[in-house]
Amino acid sequence: MTLYRDEKHPNKHIQAAIEYALAQGWRFYPSNGYAFGRLICGAPDHRTHMMSIWSTPSVPENHAKQIRHNVDSCLTMLKQ
Repeated sequence: MTLYRDEKHPNKHIQAAIEYALAQGWRFYPSNGYAFGRLICGAPDHRTHMMSIWSTPSVPENHAKQIRHNVDSCLTMLKQ
């Protein structure tokens, strides 16, 4: 089950990375405070990859790249 937050992330790059992760089967769990939420790998037998999504990272573009990198790394691992 994927849980969505009512509002989108305030940074468009991070929001796009979250949407990319969701399109790849990851799940998003919203939270309060400094963390905007968590992304967790959606593969049934592979739950080791997860990542916190920060509300106000120091460099939002780099945080978005990290999100995409983690998603892509997980996909590569699953294909092997």
